[in-house]
Amino acid sequence: MSEPILVGRGLTKAFGPVEVLHAVDVDVRPGEVHALLGENGAGKSTLMKLLSGYHDPTAGEVLFDGAPVRFPDSNAAEAAGIVLIHQELNLVPDLTVEENVVLGREPHRLGLVDRRAARARAREMLDTLRTEVPVTKRVRDLSVSQMQMVEIAKAVSREVRVLCMDEPTDVLTGTETEVLFDLMRRLVADGVAVLYVSHKLDEIKAIADRVTILRDGALVGTFAAADLTTADMARRMVGRDVADMYPPKRPVPADAPVALELDDVSVPGHVEGATLHVRRGEVLGLAGLIGAGRTELFEGVLGLRPMHGRVRKDGRPVRWRHAEDAKFDRVAYLTEDRKGKGLLHEKSLRENVTLQALERFARPFVHDRQERAALEAAIEEFDVRVARHDVAAGTLSGGNQQKLVLAKLMLTEPDVVVLDEPTRGIDVGTKRQIYFYVAELLARNVAVVLISSELPELLGLAHRVVVLKDGTVTGTLEGAALTEETIMAYATGLRRDPPPTPAEVPRVRA
Repeated sequence: MSEPILVGRGLTKAFGPVEVLHAVDVDVRPGEVHALLGENGAGKSTLMKLLSGYHDPTAGEVLFDGAPVRFPDSNAAEAAGIVLIHQELNLVPDLTVEENVVLGREPHRLGLVDRRAARARAREMLDTLRTEVPVTKRVRDLSVSQMQMVEIAKAVSREVRVLCMDEPTDVLTGTETEVLFDLMRRLVADGVAVLYVSHKLDEIKAIADRVTILRDGALVGTFAAADLTTADMARRMVGRDVADMYPPKRPVPADAPVALELDDVSVPGHVEGATLHVRRGEVLGLAGLIGAGRTELFEGVLGLRPMHGRVRKDGRPVRWRHAEDAKFDRVAYLTEDRKGKGLLHEKSLRENVTLQALERFARPFVHDRQERAALEAAIEEFDVRVARHDVAAGTLSGGNQQKLVLAKLMLTEPDVVVLDEPTRGIDVGTKRQIYFYVAELLARNVAVVLISSELPELLGLAHRVVVLKDGTVTGTLEGAALTEETIMAYATGLRRDPPPTPAEVPRVRA
């Protein structure tokens, strides 16, 4: 077994009075994939940033090639060959793909940037990832999965010796994930060390050689991946058995009223002629491959995109011109992009949690005491793990940010909730909390639309699943027909049902 290339000894990190990492030891060896596991807030991302020069440790030391080192910044770490792919995308949206890939390492000729060489380099890296992204396209015009592949291409274009990857597959398709794993295997075969963070335990089992598990900022232990089952990993992460991942499904009464109905809805360029409905006390799942139009469909319905067609809420025709209109009609939307659209990261927890229902707290001036009470109630109800209440939302872990977004939405007291990828980037313990909260919504007679790329999640929560392919509904599945194989058959176009007739669509009286 080779000697470690990168070592952390007794690494401790405090932000102000709050210590988030407690004397952690870890090492990474050339030619291996070393996975970091832990619940949201366990300290995984902080540990990676200490090792890659983004943070200085409060205590402890980093050794590189056997010698103590303190990188002045992440650029110095990259120059040494330690490259970090962040959990949150770190691209410049107004630059092109090629400009992002070579950013900071632009090839020059006669004192000027050699654009031909830059383009060739970017294309070479993207070809390695088998990604057909136009290198002259601006990053802001790419899909989220394309942006992630550009981020990966940018990282591997460096002379990398240690590649740190923080949740790289969260927004990738299954095919793109396999391409990434193939690249990782090639890098490892060439002697690169890979430090890998993922909440997807099956991925860890498939790709990792060793696993280091953190809990509440402390080291649980380092194990050979071959010696752990996914259940072992989950148990060590949360400190208890994680059984009964999904709550029992409450049957939907046959006479349950239709809460939201879409009839021949089109979103130009994304969705054509979608017809579906969701009842009170029901979870309606939306499945499909990335690009199928699931998110765009409900962005159109909720006034975030142009839309054509008919929408009924509780039997009456509606046309929401803005998301605010939908909110006042008691429809809440959890965006898939919590960083860009879900929270104001520089603002406090209090300001974030009450923002959606601000009219309740400003009459006409904001009542600080009421806002603080609302925040304390939200922290307790949604189990937001935070040492202090006066920190900025952006300092929370991904899972705690997601719970804060949920708390913010629920202050509007919705009776229809659209959840778009609600557990993306969330650890197994927090996922279970969110799943059981969905069950609480159903018990309150709320209608839930669940857009998810995780098939086990759809099967575990949804009563029915509508499948989209290339912007059209290919089928609606329920009961015994609701299996992963059947969903994928409809998602890939192997199967397709005829559209429902008007008589098959339930109605409620206006």
